[in-house]
Amino acid sequence: MSLVVVPVRYPLSRHSKRTLERAIEIARERDAALTVLHVDLYQNGRKVTRIDLKTAVEQSFGQLENTRYVVRTGFLVEESILDEVAAEDADVVVIGNKQASRLRRIFRRFTDNPDIDEYLRNHLDCEVITVESAHA
Repeated sequence: MSLVVVPVRYPLSRHSKRTLERAIEIARERDAALTVLHVDLYQNGRKVTRIDLKTAVEQSFGQLENTRYVVRTGFLVEESILDEVAAEDADVVVIGNKQASRLRRIFRRFTDNPDIDEYLRNHLDCEVITVESAHA
């Protein structure tokens, strides 16, 4: 079974909800499992639990079949996302366009190719789908 990973903020922002909504659609279209990922930054000192994340998602979208909720702790959101994608051998990552911009900046530091989709395909065999910001 294929796997879709979607990183989100907690509490869920309007943009995170839009990104999550698209990830849910993609998982259903592809009959894939879904991993909802939140990264707790060490420097923020906040502890979000899997139950917190699951409750917030289910309040917005109802109970989701075949869904895992993962909270990782790290210093860099982008690095933690890449670690999760690699660890889970994800087929698709659905990210918001703001996250895509941050990932591009990170890639520029480590590689001469800031194309996230190409990088992930080459290094992790993963498709990246970017969701545009929600406008008021």
